[in-house]
Amino acid sequence: MNSIRLRTLPHFFLALFLTFASVGRASAQDVGAAPAVSKEGVVPGAAAQAAPAAAAGTTTGDPAAIAAGDALFKGNCAQCHAINEVVVGPALKDVHKRRPISWLIPWIKNSSKMVASGDEYAVKIYNQYQKQQMPSFALTDAEITSIVSYIAAESEKPSQVTAGGATAGNAGQVDGQEAGGAGVGTGAGQYVDLLLIVLVVVLIVLVVTLVIIANIMGDVLKGRKDLDGRDIELLDQKFDFSKIYKSNVVRGLAVGLFVLVVLYESVQGVMAIGLDQGYQPTQPIAFSHKLHAGENQINCAYCHTSVYKSKSANIPSANICMNCHSQIKTESPEIKKIYRAIERKQPIQWVRVHNLPDLAYFNHSQHTQVGGIECQTCHGPIQNMEVVYQYSPLTMGWCINCHREQPLNTKGNGYYDNLVKLHDAANQGAAFTVSSNGGTECSKCHY
Repeated sequence: MNSIRLRTLPHFFLALFLTFASVGRASAQDVGAAPAVSKEGVVPGAAAQAAPAAAAGTTTGDPAAIAAGDALFKGNCAQCHAINEVVVGPALKDVHKRRPISWLIPWIKNSSKMVASGDEYAVKIYNQYQKQQMPSFALTDAEITSIVSYIAAESEKPSQVTAGGATAGNAGQVDGQEAGGAGVGTGAGQYVDLLLIVLVVVLIVLVVTLVIIANIMGDVLKGRKDLDGRDIELLDQKFDFSKIYKSNVVRGLAVGLFVLVVLYESVQGVMAIGLDQGYQPTQPIAFSHKLHAGENQINCAYCHTSVYKSKSANIPSANICMNCHSQIKTESPEIKKIYRAIERKQPIQWVRVHNLPDLAYFNHSQHTQVGGIECQTCHGPIQNMEVVYQYSPLTMGWCINCHREQPLNTKGNGYYDNLVKLHDAANQGAAFTVSSNGGTECSKCHY
């Protein structure tokens, strides 16, 4: 009897094998999982809240002016200029020594006017860089001075350019910590996958071995003559699969499962009407956000100029593209499409990706400028997208949940003082969210 019971061992080890396989795969997914949204490579709003310099004419020393200039430089200048190397325009190291601040301010505000006026140095720069016109900037004198303060501070640092656009200060972090972190996660995931494969192979061999042993023992036992009727019955017993699928219980479960699946898919289909999450249209020009916003770290506001000051985030015009591409990759077939559009005086027919219904009011600047919401909160890892797609569902429920969870920045704004006091008195410990300020009322978005 004990020998006959060995025939049940393969079933036990088969169940054990399936359990280990499931656990191993779950572990591999947990170890190798990457964050859902990465926020590297894009610094939204860097130019939105730059503090003015202390006084016009100041070019060095003031930390506040340098910090403000850093933000303004990255938001307005870094696409065409670097401190120590030529990008589209000249390198800016020691520009405060080459030209006085009284010359730099009108030059930055309107370089075309200075070239037209016949200014000798302005004409020289204009001709030296293939008559590429620098865009005009609606910056105040104090803001321009803070940019010059930042350039002056950077000019005093040793010139050092590292691969991948990293500065000397963050090269170790980019190449070491961040890249190393990604490597560790990837390596750990591969290691677990390898262990899982080895475990699966071992378990398969073990199961096959046990099945062979059980069959051999069964044949040996059949040759014995001291077995009673029950032993012989167990040895001759065969599993009848027809009893399973002919069972009323199994058939009832199958029908019930089928009905549930049909109902679930029907409900999901109805709920998905008008939902464009994942929509990824083919654009007339193969523009890569991964290259521009990710690798080259071009600020969102450089192309989408109204995203921090308007209800809508504008589609950049062709002249913004030409600020760089009049000099860079001029022979590219995709860039030539921009040239043709300009020559024909026709706008580029970009296909809109994110489109809210007319019945819903949405203001970009209220979220980005006032609320400080980052681009990736709604648009996902935009800096990693070769072709833009709709990352978020943009449904009413999705918006309401965000308003319920998003704390409202009330610091330094006296408008909210009494509201915060009343809220804290009635809701001890609870955050003052957008919903606390009426952000879930119907009239906020529908009126």
